[in-house]
Parts: sequence; structure tokens; C-alpha cells
Amino acid sequence: MEGNKMLNYIKDVLENMPTGWLSLTTHRLDIYDEKLAKVQFLEQFEVLTNDNNSDASALNELPTAFDYIRLGHPLSCVLEWVIAKSNNLSPEEVISFSSKTAPVLAILRKNLLDNRNTQINYTDELPSSFDTEVLRTIYGYAFELKQVGKASDILEFNGSTIFISQQDEISTVDLNPNIDFFINIHAHLGSVLLVNGEHNKSYISEIQHVRRRETIAMTPANCLVALNVLTAQSSFDNKHSNFETNKSLVLNSIKEITGSNTKPLVASSGLSIQYAIMMGLVHDALEKHKGKAIKFVVPLNCYGGTNDQARRVAACIDNVEVVDLQVDGDNDMVKSIDTVLDKISSEDAIPYIIAEIPTNPRVEVPDLIKLKSVLNKTRKTTSGEIAIDPVFILDQTFCPNVHFLGEDEILSTVRTISYVSGSKFPSGGQCTAGYCVGNKKTDALLEKIEMHLKLCDNEATNLQMEILAKQLPSMNQRIHKAYKNTREFVNFIKDTLPAAKINFVSEELAQQGFTPSVFSLDLPTKGNTDEEREAYKRDLNLKLINLMITEIPNESKYCVSYGQLNGCYWTIPATSTQGTTKEDDKDYIARVALSPNMDIELHKKVFLKFVESM
Repeated sequence: MEGNKMLNYIKDVLENMPTGWLSLTTHRLDIYDEKLAKVQFLEQFEVLTNDNNSDASALNELPTAFDYIRLGHPLSCVLEWVIAKSNNLSPEEVISFSSKTAPVLAILRKNLLDNRNTQINYTDELPSSFDTEVLRTIYGYAFELKQVGKASDILEFNGSTIFISQQDEISTVDLNPNIDFFINIHAHLGSVLLVNGEHNKSYISEIQHVRRRETIAMTPANCLVALNVLTAQSSFDNKHSNFETNKSLVLNSIKEITGSNTKPLVASSGLSIQYAIMMGLVHDALEKHKGKAIKFVVPLNCYGGTNDQARRVAACIDNVEVVDLQVDGDNDMVKSIDTVLDKISSEDAIPYIIAEIPTNPRVEVPDLIKLKSVLNKTRKTTSGEIAIDPVFILDQTFCPNVHFLGEDEILSTVRTISYVSGSKFPSGGQCTAGYCVGNKKTDALLEKIEMHLKLCDNEATNLQMEILAKQLPSMNQRIHKAYKNTREFVNFIKDTLPAAKINFVSEELAQQGFTPSVFSLDLPTKGNTDEEREAYKRDLNLKLINLMITEIPNESKYCVSYGQLNGCYWTIPATSTQGTTKEDDKDYIARVALSPNMDIELHKKVFLKFVESM
């Protein structure tokens, strides 16, 4: 398809695209094949392109590009496809980012691990947050910097050559054969990375993994702006006059919700705030405790992104190590933390503990009095010196309404940083975002975290701030109503299928403020061996989910999120949220997430139908 014809077709697509392309954060797992992320969508999109078919009904039938917009989405795929076609590249060789620095960091990361030289060429100036000293001393990245007038000035180099441009033209670039990676940054949108040359294709999966874990894809709203520019329907004039007002509203809401007096930090996603936390803590440790080992203590079966990200940080920094933490099922979180801290203290190492409260997916809450005691306990090294006290990194995404950190609260005396995925309750599933707060003991740490959040250019976007400003004030009310629906559904299942094991908070914990709208469902099984029983349970999980999404298609959805404004979400953590967890530690159970607005009676009716079919 020639250029003008292609752009005219894209113009029609934008006029007829499904609303979900712009508004949904999470997509159906039953129509998504992770191994074919982006590929499956674009293959069928190409068929429509060749037929010049931009009908709304045809676009609506396309498979989802990714299961979650942090990873990518239909509009990012279309943008990357158009740019690829304009430069005689394959779509996989074009990757868009919300961040302007993350694509550079992705290449530097791979070259660090591969021991390969890197040259960064740039026109005008580098992004203001690109702190070369921190990248070299904390991240361990090695690179040469060179300012050039234009792409054609770049000479051959023994290693990888990155060219950073800030040109307004977004579709075509000067792919000088001496350039391995062309990065075009746009002040209000993010950046687009082009991988140049067959010999660089091995970088693509690694770059995609950075986008998956440490940052996010260019947002749907910003991709739409870029596509409208490409089709000459608008300019890059992307004004957000209310940004500071929205930001102020968001920060005040977070302070009120958390009870913390520290300055909240708001990121583009839960994982990008987590990455800033980890790198900020590494930075602090390297400055204050030179030569000492840094230990990130991570639950074995927590959210897979957390597990994976911790190990990715450890892979790049010599004295960083991940220590497994047993917290779920028959393992008591407090005892496990006590044991692990004793060992780390004896080694005179630096302990950073990441934990979810309640836990994912079994929604368990430890004894908080005992937890506080264990975290405050004075420990000694083998030489008899006072050991370094831990930093407790609390993922409270399941219950962001609980006050942990304010004055006189349960963890006010422990160095604690709390963070929440904003794509859940804070935004009601309307955007990816994330935020963190601390207590009085973590002021200096938060400064370091903010530095790394800015360095990676992972602060929340204008639209994310706008959505959070609108949704955060009602969050606690939504949480309360969703909890009531969840308690009612849980009690119904207990009465209807007493053989099932349900993990949900007790009434006592709910009175303390732990009111999640998520529970795990361990269905009864049968078989003569462990393998048979496991296989039977997996099939039963899918039978239940398929029945729910078939009978209640407008409300029940097979996807990974929770905290949504409407309907009921179902997933199997072992195949979604625990994707990077060791197989032996996975839970093949169903996780159910209810909302404040749903037909609870209809869900009961369909569940009863499932029980009668067993």
C-alpha cells in the first residue's frame, strides 16, 4: 500500500475504531495468545488493510494486541506499523515508549550484559533527566556521548550506535547504516525506537521486556495524537493547561487516602514506581554502605512482574541479590521475614523486603503487631555490630485504603515505603499509573526514588493525572461497595459449594479496614494422583470462567485486573499474574475480582448453574 493510500486508510480506521482501543486498560485472556502479542493483531489488521476495510464491525473483530495496555495496545501497534511501513522496516523493529529515556536504557542494559560498547549520538540536547553520572555509577552502564548536527554525520563505530533525534517529522527517518538504533523523542508523547539492521534483531525481545517491566508503551491517547499528526489531522500542539491543578488534586487525595505526610510520587504504572523504588534504594545503599551486599527479599509467588523486575535489577548490579521469601499458604510471613532478616544481618548485608498485604492471590494478612516487632527488632552481625535495619516495601494494591504509615500507625516506626498500582482502585481501571508514599523515616529515600523516577522519565502523564484527579476522591467509597458485593458472593459460594476452599479476609480483618474486592477460589477436585487432581482442577477453573463470561458477557470478563468500576473479572494467577514464578510455587486457583457496580444476583444464578453441572 503506497504512502498516501495507507494514511487515508489509517484516517478511516481512527474514525471507526472501537472505543476500547482508547479506554480499556486490560483485555480478554480467552482471545489473547501471549506468544503472538502484537503479531496476531497486525496479521489480521494487514488483511483489513489490503481489503481497504475500515468498517467498525471489522475492526471490532480484531484480536487484542496485548492483554494489558502497559505492555502495548492496538493503537501502539498501528502507530508502529505505519512508521515501519514508511521506513521499509518490519513492525517488530519499531517500538513506542511513553518514556523518552527508557529506550536508551533498554539498549544500555543489553550491552552491559553482553559486554558491548555503546555510542550515543544526539542532536540539540539530551533529555534533561538523562543523568550520565548516575547511569554510569549506579546502573553500571558504559557509553560514549557525542553531539552531532545530523544523522549523516555519524561514523562507523565498534559497538552499538544510538542516535537520538527530536525531529517533528514522525514517520520517516534517515536510517544511516552506521546507526543501529534510531530514537525519535517527542516532548509531550514519549518516544519511538527504530531497530536498524538484521544484526540488531536480537535486541528486540530485550527492548520489549524493558517496556514490559520498567516502563510502559506510549499511551493510547498519545498514540492517537501521533497518528492524527501522521494523517495530517492535527499538529503536535498537545496542551494540558490543567496539569498542575490535576497534579495538586492527586497529591492531596493520596495524602488523605494513605494518611502519610510525605510527598507522594506518581508514576506511569505500578511497575514503573516499583522500579524507581528499587533503583532509589540501590543508589542510597551504594552511597551509604559501600561494598556491602544488597538483598531484595521477594515472595516466591507474589505478582510475577515484581519477581521478574527484582531479578532483572540483580542481574545488572554486581552486589545485588534476590532472596526468596515464603509468605503464603502454610508459611507465615512474619516468621519467614524474621528468619531471612537474621541471616542477612549476620552477613552484614542491606535488607530490602518487598511484600504484598494482603497477599496475592490468597488474600492473606499477617499479624501486623508481630510484623512490626520483627521489622523493628535490633539484630547484630557475626562480628557483634548493630546490623542495618530493613526497608519494608509494601505493595498494598489490594487494600490501598488501609493506613500503615501515618503518625502512630502500625508501621510508622519502621522504614517503610508503600506503593499502589493505579490501574486498579485509584483509577477504576481507566489508566495505568502508580504511586508511592513513605513515612517520616524515609524522607531521604523518597528523594532518591524521585530522582530515578525522573531519570527513567516514568512520571505519570497528563491524562493519567487527569483521570486520577477525577477517580481518587471516590476510591474509598468504591472499595467499600465492592467489598460488600464480594462478601455477599463469597458467602453464597460457601453455602452453595461448601467443598470449595475460599481465601478471603475475615470479618475481623474487614473491621480493621482490610476490605478487598478480590478472593481466591480453590475448587474441589478428584483423581487418583496429584497430577490427575491438578489437571482436573485446572479444567474446572476454565469451565467456571467460560460459563461466566458466556452467560454474562456484559459484566464477566476473563482478565488479570481488579478494582474496576463495573462487572466481575476472573483469572487464573498461575497463567497470568504469576507468569514468572517458579512452576512449583504457582497456584492453579481462580482469582475473582468484583466491582461496586454489577448484577450480583445474576452472578449467583450462573454460579449455581455451574455447581449443578459438576
